[in-house]
Amino acid sequence: MKPFVPQLVYIEPRALEYPLGRELKEKFEKMNIEIRETTSHNQVRGLPGETELQQYRVAKSTLVVGVRKTLKFDTSKPSAEYAIPLATGCMGHCHYCYLQTTLGSKPYIRTYVNLGEIFEQAQKYMDERAPEITRFEAACTSDIVGLDHLTHSLKKAIEFIGQTEYGRLRFVTKYHFVDHLLDANHNGKTRFRFSVNSRYVIKNFEPGTSLFDERLEAARKVANAGYPLGFIVAPIYMHDDWQEGYFELFERLSNSLQGLDLQNLTFELIQHRFTKPAKKVIEKHYPKTKLEMDEEKRKYKWGRYGIGKYVYPTEEAQDLETTMKKYIHQFFPEAEIQYFT
Repeated sequence: MKPFVPQLVYIEPRALEYPLGRELKEKFEKMNIEIRETTSHNQVRGLPGETELQQYRVAKSTLVVGVRKTLKFDTSKPSAEYAIPLATGCMGHCHYCYLQTTLGSKPYIRTYVNLGEIFEQAQKYMDERAPEITRFEAACTSDIVGLDHLTHSLKKAIEFIGQTEYGRLRFVTKYHFVDHLLDANHNGKTRFRFSVNSRYVIKNFEPGTSLFDERLEAARKVANAGYPLGFIVAPIYMHDDWQEGYFELFERLSNSLQGLDLQNLTFELIQHRFTKPAKKVIEKHYPKTKLEMDEEKRKYKWGRYGIGKYVYPTEEAQDLETTMKKYIHQFFPEAEIQYFT
């Protein structure tokens, strides 16, 4: 697939007070992309499209260049202490994604240009926790790699964290556009993780993302560039013949990583879950989805902010966890399994 190019760009006036804002405006002008002004991302109006579904798809290819006003970082358990806010939104169309509800009717992509202020705040969090390590997750609300060939915000964050004593950076991606990140001075302090899944899940639920083989090729590149490597298997989904499907996943993964130093390899395992609001949004935006979201077949689990989610019943979840861990131990005996949730 080709790297993301926005169909439409909005720029907040304050963004032009920052070097990155001016640089992006100039870049998009040269690319002959339509640029509009907006006082705030909340004021984006008039997206093309006759129906809500058409406008949703245009929004997914719309970029808002703005300033991150809130510099209080969200927590990001279990993967990190804090989420570092570089961007919001994603160009992918994964049916199951939790951003379906957190971004609601505004699924356009936002990139923040006040990186100096964001890094300054990150340094404060590190100073508060020193000498403990502080981990930052850069992909909580976006797939930052899918956007970074345009902004290089992630590359700047990698190099910022690389020169800190107690900082660590983590992010996950479904995209293979990593070449510009290979020469970053990461100093081993950024863990590069790829989202992987069975053929069934990728084929049916992950349109608009890189192919599995493209992700594996990118994983080899970043491992050869000295980045600590990880994989997130998410969402683990009980489709027909799921045991065989996930066995094949780990087999292909193992074959593709032959010859690499995998002493520091990590896995994170996340079972499929959904909320009632997410189900409504998913069925509206992807009316032909095959995604199974039958509340009667699930267990209700209370979540953050009082919003519960539907997960697999205890026995099925244990089956998923046991099976995934068995495959990982078989193909990657040295790897660390960080959590199953």
